[in-house]
Amino acid sequence: MADTNPFGIDLELDEQVAQGHYSNLAIIAHSTSEFIIDFAAVLPGVQKARVKSRIILTPEHAKRLLRSLQENIVRYESTIGKIEIPAPAPGPATGPKMGEA
Repeated sequence: MADTNPFGIDLELDEQVAQGHYSNLAIIAHSTSEFIIDFAAVLPGVQKARVKSRIILTPEHAKRLLRSLQENIVRYESTIGKIEIPAPAPGPATGPKMGEA
């Protein structure tokens, strides 16, 4: 168990939680009173992605998270370099193309 002290708040981080979960997919939903973020991992050749963690936030905390992520990405890119997001690969064409009958 490790204790950290960011911003004067004592946080307890047990060993199991400290290991974390890999996620390359986040699904976000909301209601009038909360935002729900499900984190999952999508792996090649596997049809089903299992949610590894669900975080439920108030709208106010969701906005604070957004701002904090924005600030951290700006800092990351200023020291390490721009984060590039590749364009999605085009999917198979469906239906007739322009000029085809």
